[in-house]
Amino acid sequence: MDWMAWTWPTATFFLVIAALLVTFTILAIKFPETPRVGVLQIETTRGDRLFITLLGSAFINLAWLGLVGANQPFALIVCLIYAAAVFRWV
Repeated sequence: MDWMAWTWPTATFFLVIAALLVTFTILAIKFPETPRVGVLQIETTRGDRLFITLLGSAFINLAWLGLVGANQPFALIVCLIYAAAVFRWV
């Protein structure tokens, strides 16, 4: 696995994604939900909103790297605000 250059931040990132997937799977089994229509005018479930959040957060981080530089902890704050907005209104 040397070719992947595993670091603690990289491992933490993948562990958080795995934990999110497990948590949302358990939530879907324990508390089934019906899709809702939000600001995008499409039906979304928790899993859909998680996917939209992860995809948008990737773009936020890429834009942050390109425009601001390596101060990624502030990009995380922007991503958390974005995630709260997606889960609230989408």
